[in-house]
Amino acid sequence: MTYLNRPIALLDSTWFMPNAPRNAKDEFLSKRLPDSQYLDLDEVASPNELGLKHMLPDPQTFAQSCEKLGISPSTHVVIYDTHGVFSSPRALFMFRTFGHMNSSVLDGGLPRWVDEGLPVDKSTPIAPKAAVYPPPRLNDNAVRSYEQMVSNAQLDPAFNAASEIVLDARSQGRFTGVDPEPRPGLSSGHMPHSYSLTFNLFLQKEKAKSGQEYTTFLPPSKIRKALDSAVGSAEADKIIRGERTVVTSCGSGMTAGVLWLGLQLLGAPQVSLYDESWTGYAMRPTSQIQKSP
Repeated sequence: MTYLNRPIALLDSTWFMPNAPRNAKDEFLSKRLPDSQYLDLDEVASPNELGLKHMLPDPQTFAQSCEKLGISPSTHVVIYDTHGVFSSPRALFMFRTFGHMNSSVLDGGLPRWVDEGLPVDKSTPIAPKAAVYPPPRLNDNAVRSYEQMVSNAQLDPAFNAASEIVLDARSQGRFTGVDPEPRPGLSSGHMPHSYSLTFNLFLQKEKAKSGQEYTTFLPPSKIRKALDSAVGSAEADKIIRGERTVVTSCGSGMTAGVLWLGLQLLGAPQVSLYDESWTGYAMRPTSQIQKSP
């Protein structure tokens, strides 16, 4: 597909929790945006020592996946999902972290597309013509490791807090330790000095003519209010000005992408993502876990 003589790739990056009764790939085959391809975030990933899914791929894996999807470095990639906004920001984070800046998220995803009466494709997908994509360089500043998160949890005398502000996208109950994690045997709670900012506080619910509910991003002014409520207006100002670096986290690195993109919409220049997120942190027996009433 081309637009204004520029190649465009449409990618369905829908992902469901492992215990969900829905299958993202089957739904893609039954209904999708015309000429779109399915991006499996669990398949386009590098092996993890803890066996975690959808971790950032290595440059070679990313490049090979792009080639199979017909994507070259000059292609503008438009990413969507069937929730409205849920997993597409994580896919965008992957592309941007490898320097593919010609990339966007379709706000509202497939449900909004259908609700506005735009055409969908239900035929058998046709594999795109393979492209050439040289292995790119990973932006190390965009992602954080477990070791970096442990180091960051130490108090910084300059701030009397962690050096980097950690925003946790999980539910408030899981953050405080009141509610259990969906993964059996994994402790709930939070990293020292982190802040709770549930990802859906950056989103608003929409209702399609069919009655289906889906999500879109809130306007920046309301995203800013949610950020203020989580960290305070003074710290939020520092985030927007780039005086404090933010690291987003969640259960497995998926909805941390929603916070990451929401902060991009506010113009925050220094936002990273903890790839393993809470699952990787809490699985390690030496991790400090805090709980609060």
